[in-house]
This record gives sequence, structure tokens and C-alpha cells, in this order.
Amino acid sequence: MVKNYRNHSKNMKNPKRPYEKERIDNELLLLGTYGLKNKREIWRTQYILARIRKAARTLLTLSENDPKRVFEGEALIKRMVRLGVLKNDERKLDYVLGLTLKQFLDRRLQSIVFSKSKFASSMHEARTLIFQKKISINKGNRRQVISIPSYMVRSKNEEHIHQISDSKENSRTKKRTIRKREEKAKDE
Repeated sequence: MVKNYRNHSKNMKNPKRPYEKERIDNELLLLGTYGLKNKREIWRTQYILARIRKAARTLLTLSENDPKRVFEGEALIKRMVRLGVLKNDERKLDYVLGLTLKQFLDRRLQSIVFSKSKFASSMHEARTLIFQKKISINKGNRRQVISIPSYMVRSKNEEHIHQISDSKENSRTKKRTIRKREEKAKDE
């Protein structure tokens, strides 16, 4: 018997009404501003946000002194603060319910490479740089090359994002090509 190691858990949820004009227009606007590949990326982020909100709602139904609410609530809030979606002064479950899709899309590596680190002049260029493995997170001696634009960057890793200098720019063939072009220009 062959073992199946595939993960069958859901990671997105399709919209209930596929042809709702207002939702389609909002999704197209998000696609353009955040440089996303398709609407599945939006739906996946919405699903993550819905699961976080649902956990916060169920914890809010419990009494304030309930050990489950205290323990799991603090863990949820700590995770959101570490991700950079909540600020340190917003450490309450009510703020978790107020999270928006744009806050999560702003924490993607693609958005941070474009907006904060200024390595790319557009969202699409940022996506291309990430796919070409030219963006890394350097912490001390460790360098982690990330090739996934939807990678959620933690707030403490934000200042460690660096662009990898391309080794092909200094290669012998490139230098030889430049030298040949210069010689050709001198001859003419």
C-alpha cells in the first residue's frame, strides 16, 4: 500500500457569489495595488484573516478570568504583534477583530521590498526580484534567501532585508563582453 503524505487541509475559500460586481472590483483593485498573481492570493489571505478573527471571537465569548481565554488570547495577540500587524499598545482581543486584509497584504515580502526597502521601483519588479532569489534576510552570520513573494515578514526582520549583489555582474564572460564592445567601438 502506498502512503499518501499530501496535506489536505484548506488554505483558501472561494467566494459564495462568484459574480458579485462590487467584490470583483475590490479584488481587481487589490490585485493591481499589491501586484498579486491571481485572486487566489487574496482569498488565501482572507481565509487566514477569517480564521484569526474566528479564534478571537470564540475567546471573547469566554469570561475574562477563564484560563483558556488568558492563555490562548495572549498567544494570539503575541503572534499578531510579532508579525507586525498589531502595535504594542493594541494588545487586546478587540483589536484582533479589527484587523483588515490590507494590513496582512502590507506584511508580505513583496510589499515590504517595494515600499520600505526601496529595492524595486514597482510591485511587479519586487515580485520579480524575489522570484530571481535576489532578496534575502541577513541576521548575523545567517543569510536566508527567500523566493516566495507571499512570505509574511516579522517586524523584527524588516530591517534585515537585503538585496543580494548579483555574482553574474562580475563574471569573466560579462567583463570579456564589455571589453570586446569597447575594442569594437575604438576600431570604428
